[in-house]
Amino acid sequence: VQLQAFGGGLVQTGGSLRLSCAASERTFSTYAMGWFRQAPGKEREFVAGISWGGGITSYADSVKGRFTISRDNAKNTVYLQMNSLKPEDTAVYYCAADPTPWTGIIKTTAPAYHSWGQGTQVTVSS
Repeated sequence: VQLQAFGGGLVQTGGSLRLSCAASERTFSTYAMGWFRQAPGKEREFVAGISWGGGITSYADSVKGRFTISRDNAKNTVYLQMNSLKPEDTAVYYCAADPTPWTGIIKTTAPAYHSWGQGTQVTVSS
């Protein structure tokens, strides 16, 4: 599946952004999805994940209470609503798909995801 992430930009501390990730195939609705981010000089890290049906979500501790992941399978799209943004949220954000059979657990490591979007830059100014 091909993924395209968009919605990044420059925002002040405390601001909000909504990222979107559009998938090219209807099979998207059967995949768990994840958002990751990578800041300069750092490894790619898990941000949030969502089950194929949207009923189960998982978040990194650093974004809990501020970010919300959701999906619209009719639109083949997954979203990341980011509120109360901080300078440390500055990174390139990537969406990724896990097409393996659902086990009931959202995977939080990058190698577990098989398809990646091109990334969208989020910059939070202090």
